[in-house]
Amino acid sequence: MAPPNEPSNSVLVDIRNKNICFELLDGKLCVKGVTLLSEVPTNVSLRSFSSICQSSDAPPNLFQRVQSISYKGGFLGFSKEETSDRLMNSLGRFSDRNFLSIFRFKTWWSTMWVGDSGSDIQMETQWVLLDVPELRSYVLILPLIEGKFRSALHPGVDGHVMLCAESGSSQAKTSSFHAISYVHISDNPYNLMKEAYSALRVYLNTFRLLEEKSVPPLVDKFGWCTWDAFYLTVDPVGVWHGVKDFMEGGVSPRFLIIDDGWQSVNLDGENPYEDAKNLVLGGTQMTARLYKFEESENFRRYKAGTMLASDAPLFDPKRPKMLISKAIEIEHVEKARDKEIQSGVTDLSEFESKIKALKHELDEMFGGEQESGNVSGGGCGSCSCRAGEYGMKAFTRDLRTKFNGLDDVYVWQALCGAWGGIKPGATHLNSKIIPVKISPGLNGTMTDLAVVKIVEGGIGLVHPDQAVNFYESMHSYLSKVGITGVKVDVFQTLEYICEEYGGRVELAKAYYKGLTESLVKNFNGTGLISSMQQCNDFFFLGTWQIALGRVGDDFWFQDPNGDPMGVYWLQGVHMIHCAYNSMWMGQIIHPDWDMFQSDHQCAKFHAGSRAICGGPVYVSDSVGGHDLDLIKKLVFPDGTIPKCQHFALPTRDCLFMNPLFDSKTILKIWNLNKFGGVIGAFNCQGAGWDPKEQRIKGYSECYKPMSGLVHANYVEWDQREEAYEMGVAEEYAIYLNQAEELRIMTPKSDAIHMTIQPSSFEIFSFVPIKKLGPTTKFAPIGLTNMFNSGGTIQELDYYCEPPMGSSVKVKVKGEGKFLAYSSESPKKCCLNGIKVGFEWSVDGKLNLDLPWKNECGGISNVCILY
Repeated sequence: MAPPNEPSNSVLVDIRNKNICFELLDGKLCVKGVTLLSEVPTNVSLRSFSSICQSSDAPPNLFQRVQSISYKGGFLGFSKEETSDRLMNSLGRFSDRNFLSIFRFKTWWSTMWVGDSGSDIQMETQWVLLDVPELRSYVLILPLIEGKFRSALHPGVDGHVMLCAESGSSQAKTSSFHAISYVHISDNPYNLMKEAYSALRVYLNTFRLLEEKSVPPLVDKFGWCTWDAFYLTVDPVGVWHGVKDFMEGGVSPRFLIIDDGWQSVNLDGENPYEDAKNLVLGGTQMTARLYKFEESENFRRYKAGTMLASDAPLFDPKRPKMLISKAIEIEHVEKARDKEIQSGVTDLSEFESKIKALKHELDEMFGGEQESGNVSGGGCGSCSCRAGEYGMKAFTRDLRTKFNGLDDVYVWQALCGAWGGIKPGATHLNSKIIPVKISPGLNGTMTDLAVVKIVEGGIGLVHPDQAVNFYESMHSYLSKVGITGVKVDVFQTLEYICEEYGGRVELAKAYYKGLTESLVKNFNGTGLISSMQQCNDFFFLGTWQIALGRVGDDFWFQDPNGDPMGVYWLQGVHMIHCAYNSMWMGQIIHPDWDMFQSDHQCAKFHAGSRAICGGPVYVSDSVGGHDLDLIKKLVFPDGTIPKCQHFALPTRDCLFMNPLFDSKTILKIWNLNKFGGVIGAFNCQGAGWDPKEQRIKGYSECYKPMSGLVHANYVEWDQREEAYEMGVAEEYAIYLNQAEELRIMTPKSDAIHMTIQPSSFEIFSFVPIKKLGPTTKFAPIGLTNMFNSGGTIQELDYYCEPPMGSSVKVKVKGEGKFLAYSSESPKKCCLNGIKVGFEWSVDGKLNLDLPWKNECGGISNVCILY
């Protein structure tokens, strides 16, 4: 069978491989003789990879790599007697076998789940990783797309694994599949993910791997997102003062994300040519639609030079907080009213009266904003701005004039334009309101306010034939006014509204084609952060060009449902999402662990994970609401970050455990620096998914100190070729960042025992020790005032010149206290060619103080001589 897209340059594959690992015989799916699934129905088929995929458009080296291991994978299909747009079929059953899985707990968001039976699998499962200790191996079961259908795994009775394939449209039906699921085996779980997604990239030819794409430059930098600071009340004056606060605090944001609230949207029934008024929280505008592609009035009225002037408008940071507080109050009363409605209460007059009064108070608070926040007057006097130039273009130019380190300015958008899509008749595009239809699978997931609102208003969908025109219209304008990228949200709405467009796969292809072409044309092919996109059809269909995406759900500073412990347990839940989702998403996009607030109760907890996640670091602080000392443990003064070389993943001993509420497991994530490895240990216990209630909730009995083990062998050194040699070192220097301890370990040493408090962490840096002579040993730790100490080391060279002696040259970026392990005291230390003092103690700690010099890019040249 040919792949979905007929190749233009095909390479034939040798299908005469006798080492095929999987076998389907007598109702059993076996791998190398071990039964994985029993009671496999007779209508299920197994085909080898080579029999299904004999050619590909993939790069030849990638195709050859996949071809060489094709015997390790195969495709499952099934057939039915009658056609349907939604087919459900058992793949067989398993029990008493540990698994790790990823499932959608909301339309947009996925998370991990573990169990030991097919019946433990959750609805909308994206993949299942089975532990096969009999072979010291792992097997991945991956639902796919085929034709117009997308599939997911669901739980069955008595241990059965059900595969659900749906098109989303009664116009798209079938009765059989040849390759609707993929199975693959490997003795390394991280290689397994690489191999499986590489195989699917070659076969499907609808997406590209991360290794094939360029990532946006902001992945190496620090930034600020406006969302939690303003929500929908964002305006130029507030944004300006926000960036200014960071700069004056000694931290330089290198990218800015102007989140939801900058667009021109209005609600049905209102003046179709004016912005909706007094919006604050996201839920209030999820039924609003985009009526033009230009910025909202708040940004349209900005006059060039206004914020550069000596009498630039001031900003009251209390104002957005007051508006947000009042809006939350309204939302709580509305939720209470809705609960009464659900319980059958008909007299709602008390609630309606309260809501009306609170909304009036909110409107009064907004009163005068036009005057106090007016940025259309003034001008910059003697500066070179052109009189009469207004809007986003003037604002972004002024930002860059004042803050020349600001490399990127992104803005938010929904995949369909705004939450409610495009208002019909408001633009040159053919748009109409499409009612929303939720699939049975999604009805088995968590109740979501966003979904409720979208169902209420429907989506103003631009016809898929105009998807290319749609994105070009939006993005060409943004590019012209100084915007360098977009954060695209709400990806999965397409599956709600695909009935008359041939189904979810066909509609998605049209939209992703338009988005891809616009990304290449308007944003350098890289300027996009994908969000609310954690479903397999996005990754299989939408990532030909997209190379950066969120791997967790939203950062919640508190539980929106009112659980006071949610301030704490939601933060651990967020880390679990990010760590486990990175296992699969990281094969295709660069994982983005999302923003957080530096002054939150758990800010340090978040900061520790961001320091070693391997992606960008950005916060969503309110104006003036910063813990600058904390941020400086993550960020260099120039706004770059000591980023790891890989993306963080759970250690092997966490794969089949539940670090959220099993009362015993500490989440450990590993990563690699240029000259060492790192493991972060985080106590995330205290919450998790409840299958019966279909929601994530607190488990307060688990919110307590946890003990565990860590070892140099837990770092997956072989996941980067250049790190392999570090994994076979004879000794390691280990630095505990929070405890400020330095230890020595060999590969045969006992593991380090640790106890971590709730919502707390430790970061372990593992650095190979180099023998420079009979008694001289050395290992650079880096700047200990940074969470990722090892990430500060840029270059490292050893020189052994007997009998002259030995020396070490290290390039270190940043300022603060440099630490190295040195078995003996050096003869001297030089900093940038000048002899300097140092501290050495008999426990091997060698310390030097390093300055930051802008003219050197913050790089210090350290030379240590023995």
